[in-house]
Amino acid sequence: MRDIPGPPPQADGGLSAISAAGGLHTYQLELHERYGPLVRFQLPGAPAAISVADPVLLEATAAIDKRPDKLFEFLEPLCEAGNLQTLPAAEHGPFRRVLLSVLAGRRSHEAHFAGFVTLATELADRWERRAADGPVALQHDLSELSLRMIAQYALGGGLADPARVVSAFETVLTVYLGRLYERGDDAARGERALAYLREVVDGVLARGGSELVTALAEADMSPARIRDTVLMIMLAAHHTTGVAVSWTLHLLAGNPGPAARVAAEVDDVLGARPAPEYADLRRLTYLEMALKESMRLYPPGPYGARETTEDLLLGPHRVPAGTTIFYPFWAVHLDPRHWPDPHAFRPGRFTPEEQAARPRYAYLPFGLGPRGCEGASLAMVETQLVLAVLLRRFAFEPVEDHPVTPVERFVLWAEHDIRLRLTRRP
Repeated sequence: MRDIPGPPPQADGGLSAISAAGGLHTYQLELHERYGPLVRFQLPGAPAAISVADPVLLEATAAIDKRPDKLFEFLEPLCEAGNLQTLPAAEHGPFRRVLLSVLAGRRSHEAHFAGFVTLATELADRWERRAADGPVALQHDLSELSLRMIAQYALGGGLADPARVVSAFETVLTVYLGRLYERGDDAARGERALAYLREVVDGVLARGGSELVTALAEADMSPARIRDTVLMIMLAAHHTTGVAVSWTLHLLAGNPGPAARVAAEVDDVLGARPAPEYADLRRLTYLEMALKESMRLYPPGPYGARETTEDLLLGPHRVPAGTTIFYPFWAVHLDPRHWPDPHAFRPGRFTPEEQAARPRYAYLPFGLGPRGCEGASLAMVETQLVLAVLLRRFAFEPVEDHPVTPVERFVLWAEHDIRLRLTRRP
């Protein structure tokens, strides 16, 4: 791999370069801007790593079904029966099929839709009551809503204290992700938060009636594996969906033209109704384009990783087995070859014609290949529904002098939350 361009080696394994860039996601942007679409670099926990930001080269890696153990080691404390993020391919395939059978079914989405509407409307009601007191902070509330939705959909019912669950997940991620970068966060605080989350999951399992738990049990999963799966799905589903809605509202608030067009479409489709029906989602085409453009600019999961199990050719370069292949989704989404004026918010990039003209892997909001997100289709239903309810009810405006800075916290989070002013629409 010596012929692959990249920065000179550092004694600390690349930690100082990542820190100086402001995080791994911004470091990737700098690397690819300087060295091109294929970069050799140092990554903590990966002795040999390359970063791939070219859609054609990405396609050559799409079938890889192994994640690097060391990079996902920080999630091991959440899993008592083996890290679910690094299951061997032979074990991961059947496990993935079970998850897809629960999370990806259109009939199941439609069956749960009315319950989702109730939860989204309750949040809109709370925001309306609070709007008179000043700007509303989005991320925590929307993550809590997403957690309520996944609990209702796959886990058999509600949670007694979803706000505390969200806070506990944030603590766990801050502490355990910090270990990957050798930060000295409070281990005892992380362990307390994780113990609380396991208590919550035990309550879910004891209650029964969960579609997901039933499917896992029928697939002969052990009780420990079932518990781990419930915990990881709660983590992944609430973080990614909540931040996707938050970033979309942030972008619409700062772009009056697209915001007006989305609002007009929502009014046209919904009429006087406060929320859509399931069949209405397919008619909210511009709203869907705005959501996709938001996930291009702020992908909820800004990167992924695989590990080669045999030698691989990427263009003229031979990549040996055991190499970490890093996927900088944010850098892919900002490549001006496929996204002219890449930092501009332009939902029109996602018309059918525009999408057909781009390479398949120029847009990767849910990852790629056999380790891509199993909940992608459910996430799109949830986010479009929540956006439709909120944009039918409110107009959103940015708050002056409130910085909105993306930071890496398992997902692409806003460091000081996203605060917007809400005005009730007629």
